Amino acid sequence: MEDFIEALGQGIYAIDTGFQRPRFDAAYLLVEDGRAAFIDTGTNHAVPRLLAALDALQLPRSAVDWVIPTHVHLDHAGGAGLLMQSLPEARLLVHPRGLRHMLDPSALYQGAMALYGEAEMQRSYGQLQAIEASRAQASSDSMTVMLSDRPLLLIDTPGHARHHHCIWDARSRGWFSGDTFGLSYGEFKSDNGALIMPISTPTQFDPAALHASVQRMLSYAPQAMYLTHYGRVDRPEELAISLLDQVDQMVALGLQLRHSDDRLNRLKQGLQRMSLQLVQAHGCKLPVERQLELLAFDIELNAVGLGIWLDGLED
Repeated sequence: MEDFIEALGQGIYAIDTGFQRPRFDAAYLLVEDGRAAFIDTGTNHAVPRLLAALDALQLPRSAVDWVIPTHVHLDHAGGAGLLMQSLPEARLLVHPRGLRHMLDPSALYQGAMALYGEAEMQRSYGQLQAIEASRAQASSDSMTVMLSDRPLLLIDTPGHARHHHCIWDARSRGWFSGDTFGLSYGEFKSDNGALIMPISTPTQFDPAALHASVQRMLSYAPQAMYLTHYGRVDRPEELAISLLDQVDQMVALGLQLRHSDDRLNRLKQGLQRMSLQLVQAHGCKLPVERQLELLAFDIELNAVGLGIWLDGLED
């Protein structure tokens, strides 16, 4: 099997999409009785890897019944349109707030380009492809779809984004959590296990909603979370304590700096301090310079997202 495909058991495969760096962004392939579903797709540049995963498992393109982005941020759904062109039987299932962006991705593309610039858009994401309305549908809270005889439950999980749902797989007792349950850098794993960190990227961070979404997911007593960034993590209840504590620290930092001059840079400095303290307390042995290099991408975006949340607060 290709080295970018990892078998996780219970018919679940993590596919490294190659976005940004190795083992940073995953798409998941679920297989049950010869039928398949993709959860998250990565970007357009990931599509050859997703199709190669089908080939490696000797699954025809027609075996894929579902393509389910957890939300429409481009590292999760940017490749959905292009992927669907190769999957004749697949239907797209997306949060209702994200459906229009899959049918017409022009606004999604322009919004991302305003953040990243044209050169970065082409390098990292490529041109987004629309999906035919007849092949796409909106999810609803607590709906269940079937993959052969395997139920997949979808729930509304705002907090990272308002257009986010998570997928519960009772077979593995795991959540495909997108960005709602944060991220876990493999480089920071230590003898203490995985390290979890929240993601407040633009533009819909909502800490109260995130708390509620995480607690709702925990109510199912999950044994694992399947993170887009990156891979399976165990001990969800223990990780959630750290995750939500960090969210509270981010909120406190933001409120402290809400009306400060040069707020964005001060937010970035504060998030950098918090992140380094967390990583080092977790037992990471990497040099500080490497830690900062790994953290830089998300610290930048998290600071922007935190600032947008602050701007939306009422006085």
